[in-house]
Amino acid sequence: MTIRSTGGRIAAYVWLVFAALNIIDLVFGVTGDATYSLTAFTIAVLLLLGCGIAYTVGLRPAIIGDEDAVTVRNPLRETRAPWPAVREIVGTSALTVKFDGPDGRELETRAWIHQTSPRAQAKAEERARRSQDPAAAALKGRTPAAYAAQQLNEIRDRQRTKAKSGAPDRAAEAKAEEAAATGTIRWSVPAVASLAAPAVVLAGLLIAGAVR
Repeated sequence: MTIRSTGGRIAAYVWLVFAALNIIDLVFGVTGDATYSLTAFTIAVLLLLGCGIAYTVGLRPAIIGDEDAVTVRNPLRETRAPWPAVREIVGTSALTVKFDGPDGRELETRAWIHQTSPRAQAKAEERARRSQDPAAAALKGRTPAAYAAQQLNEIRDRQRTKAKSGAPDRAAEAKAEEAAATGTIRWSVPAVASLAAPAVVLAGLLIAGAVR
């Protein structure tokens, strides 16, 4: 199961196409004039910085649930927690995953996508309270984050059922794996580089322009 932001991805692709067309136009429009070339290069770097933002904010964020773990990809960091390490998955104004960290402490991560404002959440809860049908009330009061949490918890329950239904020796192995399982939170090198590289180049160009 993979959950992404459709709107964010569409906006990111629109920007990437826009940036590519403009960079091509700048490349073919470069002349021997040093001032124009510096300006064109600066604009190109700005467009590349925008592409980095489009990637980190629009394309990269995702919530992934597979047979082994739940992964939450945010713009700059990525959290992966094996199912035995997961303590709780809840969805209110945002999807939150609590899990055991490498040092034994409980860690928590909030997903970038499917965040809901407190006002929108309050409205959903109010619609649920007014509904007479319990099933309809559950749907009306459920935020996108709550629905994502429900899906992930179903996957988590299925994996636990499989582990408990195994042979005795397999059950012992599963118990040992559960005790040793820990989640991790790591910085994404490609995401950081996609922002840092053009930002550094842009700073150098601005300094060079000021000196000139």
